[in-house]
Amino acid sequence: MSFQDKTLTCRDCGREFIWTAGEQEFYAARGLQNAPTRCPEDRAARRAGGGGGGGSYGNRGGGGGGGGYGGGGGGGGYGGPREMFTATCSNCGREARVPFQPRGDKPVYCSDCFEQRRPARRY
Repeated sequence: MSFQDKTLTCRDCGREFIWTAGEQEFYAARGLQNAPTRCPEDRAARRAGGGGGGGSYGNRGGGGGGGGYGGGGGGGGYGGPREMFTATCSNCGREARVPFQPRGDKPVYCSDCFEQRRPARRY
């Protein structure tokens, strides 16, 4: 599939920004279907904890290069500490630290129990 640079408008500051072909390729490779709604500067500000607004999906994806989205290679995280939440492991009852707000309707596992339940990785 061939991608072309697109001009988008930031939902926070209203400025136009370029969503590069490389960034679109990055999104497609990871199965992300929606274009970014914030410019790279506002995305970085939100990751750094400076942004307000609606609910966050949870800072997923790679970082490094091309507007904060790894335009060719790269990867890594978003940088900075991630907010962690404390819950009780649904399997063993120990404290579990997780990178999402537990909702109560789904089980939460500590890292040991999570590793036991996760299917073996194939490389």
